Amino acid sequence: MRSIIGMFLAVGVLVGGAWAGVPGGGELGSVDAVNRWISNYRVKPQPARLAAAVRALSQLGALKETEASGVYVGFIAGVIYANPARAEELIAKLLPIAAVDQWVIVRAIAYSGHPEWKELLGKFAGRMPQRRVMAEKYIEGKLPILDQIALEKKSPTLWQKLTFSSPAAQPGETTFDRNPELLDTLWGYYFATGSYGPIARIVVLLPWSNDRDSVDKLTVGNMAKYTLASNASRDPELLALLKAASKNQPRNVAPVLAEVIDAAESMETTRLRKDALAALEELKRKGPAYKRDVSTWGQIGTGALALGCIAAAATGHIELGLPCVIGGAGSSAALSFWDKQQ
Repeated sequence: MRSIIGMFLAVGVLVGGAWAGVPGGGELGSVDAVNRWISNYRVKPQPARLAAAVRALSQLGALKETEASGVYVGFIAGVIYANPARAEELIAKLLPIAAVDQWVIVRAIAYSGHPEWKELLGKFAGRMPQRRVMAEKYIEGKLPILDQIALEKKSPTLWQKLTFSSPAAQPGETTFDRNPELLDTLWGYYFATGSYGPIARIVVLLPWSNDRDSVDKLTVGNMAKYTLASNASRDPELLALLKAASKNQPRNVAPVLAEVIDAAESMETTRLRKDALAALEELKRKGPAYKRDVSTWGQIGTGALALGCIAAAATGHIELGLPCVIGGAGSSAALSFWDKQQ
């Protein structure tokens, strides 16, 4: 996972106990300085400095890759949301930045949740001609805003598996399981606002930490689990939010959230990282559970169609509409980061 969370948040730079040396009124002349300013933002909001931070990130080349910029998108979006009366002024001061980086502004406006985000995006699209098409897609609903992004693509039904067909899905559909940078985006939004909304969406991802079929979901679920525990261990306000939320969670979320809270209170986040690595390695070694439990397919019947499904499951052919393990760049990078922490 090419994750800002993995690089500096999960090791405690963006949480409560690491605020020594955070820049105050000085220059935001490095990515590290901007990151540390973000870490302190909820303690002392300074929306007027947002433009300087974004320009610094642009000049330093920190916004060129979408996979590594999720936390910045979320943070800008959160600042816009938290300052609705000043939103137009704040956005105007973000420009000009390099045209290649203007996608960050477009996406942040769309993700902000500002009641007039479409009007704001339409107004500023003219000043970002290279991103006009992107802006228009958000305005027309062809690209989802943050609240509309699904957790995962719709799973094929049993009949679709048997007939080798797939559920209807838009090409390149954005989902949390295949776009791990969205986890960073939620954290960025939280750092800007301190609100429970983004945390609630991260909590929803926790059951994936027990997934037995998908490396993508297992990775995102464990990153959600680990970053929640790591940050809550140093942020009393976040820990209080999680405790309050734990009183009313679905059956599949409650035990995992309880484990997060316990790890945060006992400062045992390293154990979560090691458990996650072990689970990922087991899944990669043994394969997804539906392959290991392939005998259950025998209940379908012994005809050629059923045998074909069993063969497809055993070989993991995604083109047949069956689930399979796809270790994307996000998954492998997360494993690499955690391995280095051992």
